Amino acid sequence: MIIAFTTILVAMLVLIRPLQKNPFFLIYFGLMIGAAYYTETHLFKLPPLAYKTFLLFLAYHLVAINIVTVIAYGSDKRAAVRGNWRVPEVQLHALELLGGWPGAFIAQRVFHHKTKKKSYQSLFWLVLVIQLAVIYYVLNFLNFI
Repeated sequence: MIIAFTTILVAMLVLIRPLQKNPFFLIYFGLMIGAAYYTETHLFKLPPLAYKTFLLFLAYHLVAINIVTVIAYGSDKRAAVRGNWRVPEVQLHALELLGGWPGAFIAQRVFHHKTKKKSYQSLFWLVLVIQLAVIYYVLNFLNFI
């Protein structure tokens, strides 16, 4: 399972350019590998290419990416208040695009951050629409809808 998770995460890192300089992706990477290690050593073993391995990856991914997205928004808000170096918007949008939009939505409301910048909000909602379209397409392709 650790091999499958690492392969997927490295492929994401290579293919998605904004992730290559995103320190929050490293936190996410660590959470995912840690979850895979814990699952494999303490809960159960799955073959690397098993269907259940990918479902487990998806479940862990959705939890981890949303946690990391909230941390990224909190870090950016704290940096904005203190006048320090900020998190680039492309990195925040990359986390949202990976499935962290629920965490981003919650963080925007909790931290009151990035809620008034129209250009940011329009791209945020575009990411959300793209994600929902992809989810609809996948569910339709799998005959769940």
